[in-house]
Amino acid sequence: MNSHESALNYSSYLAIDELLQLQRPLSDGPEHDELLFIVIHQTYELWFKQLIHEMKQVQGSLERGDTFYSLAILGRIRTIIKICVAQIDILETMTPLQFNAFRSRLSSASGFQSAQFREVEAILGRRDKRMSSHLVPKDQERVNAHTVSNSLWDSVLHYIAKRGLSVPTSILNRNVSEAYEANIEIQDLLVTLHKNDAEAALICERLVDIDEGLQEWRYRHVKMVERTIGHKAGTGGSTGADYLASTLFKPVFPDLWEIRDRL
Repeated sequence: MNSHESALNYSSYLAIDELLQLQRPLSDGPEHDELLFIVIHQTYELWFKQLIHEMKQVQGSLERGDTFYSLAILGRIRTIIKICVAQIDILETMTPLQFNAFRSRLSSASGFQSAQFREVEAILGRRDKRMSSHLVPKDQERVNAHTVSNSLWDSVLHYIAKRGLSVPTSILNRNVSEAYEANIEIQDLLVTLHKNDAEAALICERLVDIDEGLQEWRYRHVKMVERTIGHKAGTGGSTGADYLASTLFKPVFPDLWEIRDRL
């Protein structure tokens, strides 16, 4: 055992000393609730990092046709999203007055500028050039790299093709830099899959779990912003709650929702 290994402990392995220096409130005092605001949002960024890590992993396993490993990773993704939703409960313990006591210190900083969340959206299939236009160049590059690669849904289409369903070549080989649109041919195949392939149907249902969790996260985020700042403009130039409300009820996997009344 070398000296580095013998010196390793909980604190050094997790870089605890460095981690605990990363919360730097800017308000005078500082205001009591600013630390909570920072910790919550730093934690979100860590979960976004993990979501990107897990989504890329499950894309590979789906494209290889590995059902059971894919189910495990999709389950983990679903659980992480549930944790992201639950964190809003903590943030909502802060009243509007408590938030406004330090809000001016945020200046132009905004969650709208989270490059990692844009990466998550891109992996899930968002193909809007405006989604990264406000980011610094290095972050734009990270987001744009995902928009020219298979989305998670593209990986699912390759998976169901490996299960023996005749996914049209035009869809499998489509230009993945363009947004996928709900497709009746794919919906017909998904109905067949649900009725004849129980294992693959579990993959689809896990995706619906994830989609529902994402929609829940967006809804809770809107209501949290409304109760904290009402309809004021958001920091960073966003329109605040109005912008967030515009993202509601837009499923990531529309084909899986369209077939509900056919099962």
